Amino acid sequence: MFKSMTIAALALTFAAVPAFAAQRAHNAKITVVFDHELPNVPGKSMRGVLVEYGPGGYNPAHTHAKSAFIYATVVEGEIKSKVNDGAEKVFKTGENWIEVPGDHHLVSANASKTKPAKILAVFVVDTKETELTTPDP
Repeated sequence: MFKSMTIAALALTFAAVPAFAAQRAHNAKITVVFDHELPNVPGKSMRGVLVEYGPGGYNPAHTHAKSAFIYATVVEGEIKSKVNDGAEKVFKTGENWIEVPGDHHLVSANASKTKPAKILAVFVVDTKETELTTPDP
């Protein structure tokens, strides 16, 4: 009986691993490159986040801090992005998009399987917010 319960528990654990692993970033590095409180807007900060995707890299579907306004610019390569019910679009170097509080970022990925890509995302966010990105469950 104990052996059967142990095997069943292990089977459930391993069955859950692929679903959990699917929600992790792949070949992506995220770095906060600046964080500055806005002196003329008490309680707000501006944070710059560099997202570097290797070939085929991506981040899972996610939302951002509830207070976050985001301006994202592609600084290298090409990025596939889809926000809310909008169309999936490929943004090239120099192109940009915005996200407003409550947006759901469904696709965030390097459009190339062979070349790197980078985004600089500038957040205007409540200073007290510590988690800028939350992957979907």
